[in-house]
Amino acid sequence: MSMRPQRVFDIPDETIAVAKAAFPKGNAYIQLRDELGTIYDDELFAELYSAEGQPGLSPWRLALVTVLQFAEDLTDREAADAVRSRIDWKYLLGLALTDPGFDQSVLCEFRDRLVDGGAIERLLDRLLELCKGQGLLKSGGKQRTDSTHVLAAVRDLSRLELVATSLQYTLNSLAVVVPDWLKATIPASWSERYGKRWEEYRLPKSEAERLGLAEQVGRDGVWLMTAIFGATALPWLRQVPAVQLLRQTWLQNFSQEDGTVSWRRAGNLPPSAKAICSPFDSQARFSIKRQTEWTGYKVHLTECCDKDAPHLIVQVITTVATTQDTEVVTELHQNLADKGLLPDEQLFDQGYSDSHTLLAVKAQHGVELVMPLRANHTWQQTHSPEYSASHFQIDWEAHRVTCPQGKTSASWCTRADALGQPQVEVMFNTVDCDPCPARALCTRSKRHRRKLTLRPQAQHEALVALRAYQQTEEFKERYALRAGVEGTISQAVAFDIRPARYRGLVKTHLQHVATAVAINFKRLVNWWNEVPFSTTKPSRFAALMAA
Repeated sequence: MSMRPQRVFDIPDETIAVAKAAFPKGNAYIQLRDELGTIYDDELFAELYSAEGQPGLSPWRLALVTVLQFAEDLTDREAADAVRSRIDWKYLLGLALTDPGFDQSVLCEFRDRLVDGGAIERLLDRLLELCKGQGLLKSGGKQRTDSTHVLAAVRDLSRLELVATSLQYTLNSLAVVVPDWLKATIPASWSERYGKRWEEYRLPKSEAERLGLAEQVGRDGVWLMTAIFGATALPWLRQVPAVQLLRQTWLQNFSQEDGTVSWRRAGNLPPSAKAICSPFDSQARFSIKRQTEWTGYKVHLTECCDKDAPHLIVQVITTVATTQDTEVVTELHQNLADKGLLPDEQLFDQGYSDSHTLLAVKAQHGVELVMPLRANHTWQQTHSPEYSASHFQIDWEAHRVTCPQGKTSASWCTRADALGQPQVEVMFNTVDCDPCPARALCTRSKRHRRKLTLRPQAQHEALVALRAYQQTEEFKERYALRAGVEGTISQAVAFDIRPARYRGLVKTHLQHVATAVAINFKRLVNWWNEVPFSTTKPSRFAALMAA
């Protein structure tokens, strides 16, 4: 299939004439159509539709409208109205001026098709293919990546609100699928307890009363699940998603022993990466990054940043909020390799730094990761740097380490760390460390001996070399280019990328991909019109001192 854009005469003549008259100085959507054609085509989404039945609306038009929604932050109703009423939209979509458009529900159905068919990435990838064909995008060069937090489309719930709302959510779901069974089974007193929305201001203030209420809710939930799992005539009830979610929420928040339901306390709770925060979005997670606390997701945006080409977003990754930045680096470069868009240099901030990943990406894809490595925060580095690990002499072949006092190590052991990566543990002998005059500067171990944890030789030497290199002016000059990605994050926030429109990881990712395409539309138009790149504005004081 040819990737050459369709010509402008595919647009009705009347639409062309009216659009050109209405926008004599040009319009972004008109320019997009003139430069790139329809961008999408029906074949791109053909597998999402049945080959039989009544013909539907053109998928390529629905794909464009989906992107335009995020370009202008429109609801489905507002987007459907724009298709009917706006001349620039009709020009971009190739519609006649009298075209009646479509019902707003079609957009929701199209998004479901994209999600169910695993076709979300096609919105971005097709645009990138067109840009590659026009020489606006190529592999190699430089790219930069950063992430920002995304707020789930649910309200924050305390743990007490969470369990009560989860039970209420399950009851509402069962009221739809088995109303007669539910009405005949549930105690009448539950109508008052779970008939209204649970709000924090309505709940008891004292700790004892809150605990009593939590355990009452816990007993109610156990009673309901016992009734469901005991309903032999309706075994399929156990598979209702709301019931499965309730069961998982109860396992996380309650313990049961000898028939007694108890509220789990701190220290006996699941980690944030596993803990459900809302029954309405079971994939959203609570996370903290420095001073920011949120429940939801995280989005990673990667853009090319060469001076002689538009700075297009080439990859979007959406994760749960608790996923560490280092965990996406491998996936990111594999996706770029699949697209044929691997850079020569990738600029990251310190949150992505990991010596193992750095070497793996270089070996597998030939990409140099330019990023500051995490500093050595050991107490020796802070209080007695002459006894930090960098001052120990390592003989990798002999598996021996010599300390600043001239003593050699007693053991050398290779094992896996918490993430499964190899590391070397080196121990010194107590008979050497105990009488050492520098022991207080070297170790605080109760056994009075020093322990070193090292990466394998290749990673260790790379870390040493990179930590030295990042102190040079050359590194600082190269790394300064990464600051521009902060502007991309700001632009994405202006496009309303931070509050999730939908619930669930995949649907939230659809929002992020469509937003990235919308941002690329704007950047392409700016490039064609020779709008200069924005620069980082210094503070007034910094500008004054630099003058």
